[in-house]
Order: sequence, then C-alpha cells, then structure tokens
Amino acid sequence: MSVTLKQKIAEVFDEPGCDKNQAKSDKARKKGCTQQLSPGAAAGGCAFDGAKIALQPIVDVAHLVHGPIACEGNSWDNRHSASSGPMIYRTGFTTDINELDVIYGGEKRLFRSIREVLDKYDPPAVFVYQTCVTALIGDDIEAVCKRASEKFGKPIIPVNAPGFAGPKNLGNKLGAEALLDYVIGTQEPERSTPYDINIIGEYNLSGELWQVKPLLDALGIRIQACISGDGRYRDVAGSHRARVNMMVCSKSMINIATKMQQRYGIPYFEGSFYGIGDTSDALRQMAGLLVRQGAPEDLLVRTEKLIRVEEARAWARIRSYRKRLSAKRVLLITGGVKSWSVVAALQEAGMEVVGTSVKKSTKEDKERIKEIMGDDAHMIDNMTPREMYDMLRDARADIMLSGGRSQFVALKARMPWLDINQERHYAYAGYEGMVELVRQIDKAIHNPVWRQVRKTAPWDGDTPEALLA
Repeated sequence: MSVTLKQKIAEVFDEPGCDKNQAKSDKARKKGCTQQLSPGAAAGGCAFDGAKIALQPIVDVAHLVHGPIACEGNSWDNRHSASSGPMIYRTGFTTDINELDVIYGGEKRLFRSIREVLDKYDPPAVFVYQTCVTALIGDDIEAVCKRASEKFGKPIIPVNAPGFAGPKNLGNKLGAEALLDYVIGTQEPERSTPYDINIIGEYNLSGELWQVKPLLDALGIRIQACISGDGRYRDVAGSHRARVNMMVCSKSMINIATKMQQRYGIPYFEGSFYGIGDTSDALRQMAGLLVRQGAPEDLLVRTEKLIRVEEARAWARIRSYRKRLSAKRVLLITGGVKSWSVVAALQEAGMEVVGTSVKKSTKEDKERIKEIMGDDAHMIDNMTPREMYDMLRDARADIMLSGGRSQFVALKARMPWLDINQERHYAYAGYEGMVELVRQIDKAIHNPVWRQVRKTAPWDGDTPEALLA
C-alpha cells in the first residue's frame, strides 16, 4: 500500500462527523474502524467495489477500471441506478491488463486506454479506478491521470481505492475523497440561487430521486448536484456553491458533507425520504436551513402547506392497505439508513417490525431505531441464514424484507419476501414511494401462491390405503 493511500485512509478515519470515532484515543483511531474477517467467511464488497458504487451513478463520465477484466464485472448492472439522459456510465471500460503488464507495468496501457475512451466517446471527464493488481505492481495512476489531463485537456480523475485497502464502506469514502480532491470546486455553476441544495449519498435507485424532485420543484428548491445518482460532472464540480447539503445514505459519504462545511461553510443535515413522516421532516429541515442561509421566509409557510396536502393524499391512498396489513410482522434484513427509515415507514402502514439488521448501521442509526421502536427494539447485529429460516418457519414474521442474497432463505421457508436493497425494481422514496412500498408488501403477503406451497402434499402423512380410498 502506497504512502499516499495510507495517508488518505488515515484522513478518512479521522472523521469529525463520526461521534464514535472522535471518542477514541489517537492510537485507537489510527487502527481504523474495520473488523478482521473470519477466514472462509463471505467478505462482502471490497474498497474498489465501494468506490465504484459511490461514483458510477455520475452518468455522463466514463468509468475506466485499471486492472484485470474481472474487476469490471462487479455486478453494478444489478443496482438499477437510473439516468435521465446520458448512458455512458453503463458502458464497462477496463484496461484488461495481462501477465506481461504485471511484469512490465501497466501505465502505458492505461494512458492509451484513456486516449481511446476520449477519442471514441468524448465524455466531459474520465474516472480511473485503481485495483489490487495494479496497486501491487506499483502503477502510479495519479501521475498517469495528471499527464493525460494535461495532454488531452480534460479532467482525468484518479480514484485510488484498491480492493485490499478495506471494506466497501471505506471504498465509498475513498471515492468521495477523489471528488473532494479533484472535482468539487473546480468549476463554477452556470447559475446560482438562494434555493440551491446538494443531495449526498442518493443513488437514484430505480428512479427514487425522481419521486422527490417534484416536491422540491413545487417549493422552488433546486438540486445543484445529486452525489451521485443521475449526476452530471459539471454539476458536481460546481456543487460548492449550494446553500445546504442533505446527507442521505447512512453517512457512507459523510466526508463530503463535513469537508464542504469546513471549506465552503455549507451546513448539512442527515435525513431520509423513506416514509411519510421522514419525508416531511426532511423537507422541513431543508427549508429551515435554506431560510437561515438567506432564502425568503415564506419558504417555511409553503413547505408546511405542501406537506399537509401530500400527507393527506398519501394517507388516503394507504388507508385501504392498512386494514389488510395491520399487525402483520416484518423481519427487516438490511442496514444503514434503511435500518431505521424503513422501520418508520412500516409502522406507518400499521405493521410490526420483529427485527431489524444493524450490521451496516452507524451508532446514530441505532439511536434512531431506539427512538422509533422504543428500548425493546429488536436490533440484529448478524443473523445467520439458519436463524432467519427458523424465525420465518416458526411464523414469527409474516414477510421478510431484505436484499437478493437472502431471498432464498424466505423461499425455502415458504414465506413472502420483498427486495428492499439496491437491486430492487421499484422506487420507495417520498410520499409516492411509501404508497408503492405498501402496495408491494400487500401484493407479496396476499399472493395466493403461499397458500398453495404451504399445503401438505397428498402423499405426505397418509397411508397407501387412505390414498386408494
């Protein structure tokens, strides 16, 4: 690991936005926040994967992976981050280094690859991702990117987050550091208003940003940059002129919010667009901060009026589902912001959460869960597939909400399952998203297939004489 990367990781771990980190001693803080993995256990995503997840939703730039072709196949296509225009982010670019490159170095191949991408696609910028192999052989992507940027006159952004640096969450932050070092503040926006905001940690999964944007449009609030869902390079480069930052995704990119506050004086708050109450709270906090930053005070009045109208409309549409879902029990296996924000949304629909996973949640996330569910909150740190299966088989839950990797546990237990993670095909943000979430849960629980698969087979439990009778 290069000295530069070590310094960057140390800087990321010295995060003022993390109360737990700040409570540590200097010696403990230097060790970082990662736990050693058990040999043979599934490790989850690596730092490279996390950096690419965080940055690839910037849809108009080329994302070039400097490494073996297998590193490019990181399953991003399953994440459904949507674009309202450019589609170059869906094209996989890789230098596809081979054995000779490992021996002689891959820097020349990287330079040629950057030139080829610019010649064929002409993106406003190219993001270059370091991987384990190229980091181990000593390829200096920062030097190559600097030389290519000077040669071709376009920003070439090095993202130094090789997989061995740490887990996926660290990769999110290292990707954010690349934006802070090379992108944010490098261009001025075409126009600026007192109502400009940035949304950080929102990836526009299945178009969730588009369920929130009409609410902001109705209030005259303008999204300067979404970092990074449906993002544009120029908007992110000019995001330092926004008045307020909203932090969405469980502080995965908290370093952007804290450093923009330090460098540009932009205040930030953490909020959620999952659930009726949380959406309303997010709009109120956003309006309040904008007014404190100089926006007209009538924004607060207009915000309350919009909230009353939208909440009444959402509750009216949910009412018919509440009768069918009342007291239904949910097992929620997710993490981060969804570990508490989806809990609130489910409770609004009249459902009971019998357990919520906190494996990927921060201390602040856990405190919010306690506020919502009380002191007897059923927080699960690391539930094994066998424990999930037993809970579902014993009917302590009526449905499981989780990511795709857990769906087969629910199907084996012959219980309903709904995808709540990044691979989902439905958008659940804002008031419209809450109605859609309740609709999908209702469809899953009351699907007639479950009555069929739970029936005892005709040949089970009966004697041959009974079957012939």
